[in-house]
Amino acid sequence: MSLWQYIYHKCFAVILRTLTRIHGVVRRVSVRPDEVRTISSRDVGRTLTVHVYRSGASSGPSPVLLNWHGSGFMVPFQGSDDEYCRRVSRETRYTVLDLPYRKAPEHPFPAALHDAEDAVNYVLGRPDEFDLSDVSISGFSAGGNLALALSATLFPPATFRSLVAMYPPLDLLTDSGAKVAPDPSGRVIPVPVARIFSNAYAPTQYDRRDPRISPKFAPLENFPRRLLMITASGDSLAPEAEDFAHRLQQQPGWHVVSKRMEGCNHAWDKQQPKPGTLQHQAKDDAYNLAIEMLNG
Repeated sequence: MSLWQYIYHKCFAVILRTLTRIHGVVRRVSVRPDEVRTISSRDVGRTLTVHVYRSGASSGPSPVLLNWHGSGFMVPFQGSDDEYCRRVSRETRYTVLDLPYRKAPEHPFPAALHDAEDAVNYVLGRPDEFDLSDVSISGFSAGGNLALALSATLFPPATFRSLVAMYPPLDLLTDSGAKVAPDPSGRVIPVPVARIFSNAYAPTQYDRRDPRISPKFAPLENFPRRLLMITASGDSLAPEAEDFAHRLQQQPGWHVVSKRMEGCNHAWDKQQPKPGTLQHQAKDDAYNLAIEMLNG
């Protein structure tokens, strides 16, 4: 990334982060995990702040779900999945860890993936607290990309019991202008904005065919055998996610559920849909499907 590209992306990030602090989802939700803890990063002197949601359903080492929030790879939105994490902890056996990761353009690929990997290794190193035979992962948008990428490239397939991916980008190689939502009449991610997200996270010096950046290029057999894919009809990322899920469904022995939420756009569940609306019902349906996948 050239200096001018960095400055351009940095200015965009500052404006976007300012707007989300004023009008963003985290400001409008009450974030109340049961515990906040810090874990060590691979980088000396750095730590990751983890929100812990405890399940009362088990004694001894508990099943654990690691979750990564959406961000466009640029916005610090930890806490935006509070409702999802709380529901999972109440309605499943899982303790939920809601995890942060470094953001572009200050920290482009592979910084975020390294943070995600460090969080998984933290869990795998604590068999007295977590049931390592029942570790699952989930992620929203960019967080879904991280969950898919690390599961297929950094850990053996049997590491994770289930994977829940909510409207993730799987293909950063294809230009955003070539991606069309199934229902483009709604509010889709503007192409220039989508390009900035991709370019800030994976600058031109990186090969975007790398499955750590674009998980669609990873061998299918590398992914967990149980997977839920949630897409939205007004999201230009939906076709690549649905095509990926369809290919996984053809794999013998996989349990793959793919559900498109009609009348919804990207990250609709974070836009505080009002009760009684199609979007509110879709949020409930998506979270219920996640809980069913984890309880299955």
